[in-house]
Amino acid sequence: MKQLAKNIICKKVSAEYDVYFDMALTMLEEIIYHNERNEKTVMIVPVGPTDQYHILAEMINRLNVSLKDVHFFNMDEYMLNEHETVSKDNPLSFFARMEREFYSLVRKDLIMPKSQRHFPVPSKEKEYDKLIEELGGVDMCFGGLGINGHIAFNEPPENENEISADEFAELGTRVLPISRETKTINAYGYNKGDLQGMPEWCITIGMKQILSAKKVYIALNRPWQVGPLKHALFDKETAKVPASLLRRCKDVTFCGYREVLDHINFE
Repeated sequence: MKQLAKNIICKKVSAEYDVYFDMALTMLEEIIYHNERNEKTVMIVPVGPTDQYHILAEMINRLNVSLKDVHFFNMDEYMLNEHETVSKDNPLSFFARMEREFYSLVRKDLIMPKSQRHFPVPSKEKEYDKLIEELGGVDMCFGGLGINGHIAFNEPPENENEISADEFAELGTRVLPISRETKTINAYGYNKGDLQGMPEWCITIGMKQILSAKKVYIALNRPWQVGPLKHALFDKETAKVPASLLRRCKDVTFCGYREVLDHINFE
């Protein structure tokens, strides 16, 4: 474990599976902490990675951990156009993956009600952000790291759309086009290389909501994340590398396996 700053830790585990296990265990610990205090737990959660969810579901079922006071706010969703999300039967649907890879695996007597499984919806972006505020803010945000340094689908601005780091940090939930880089790497990872079949649009939770979380946990489960991690940790804060703004958070953990962290020079 490497302490980079008072608020940033890089945790190294041995193998890719260990990243998912550590992420699931961290999610579980946060839920148990609030359950023991009769408090609700509010989390921002990703689709990518998702391999932590079946581990978390198994832990919840075995340990009889109730999710009745837990709210999951999913980071994002693909969209067909500027106004319509992909259908729930679309193979790329994040909504469907959450149901398939987590919600359907948790015992019915333990799972949170559907009203506490939140997804951003176009034309209701402000309501999404307001609900988080009304619940008292985010206890912990979990996510991955995009090849261009994005967090959720907070894509860096194109050259013709300059925006300062401070302005970018204030962006809320919104609809936006997906970058070429993200479409390409996601086509490789999730769509059998079908770049032409990738959605052009998305809806994402804002950087403001992510940066306002009490704690942030970023999973590093891909060898190519060496590049974006290096820029996120050591370059100046910039909207061109959205993850660089995570340095503003109170408590950030990057958890990666050796294929990633052994290639980062922390000296």
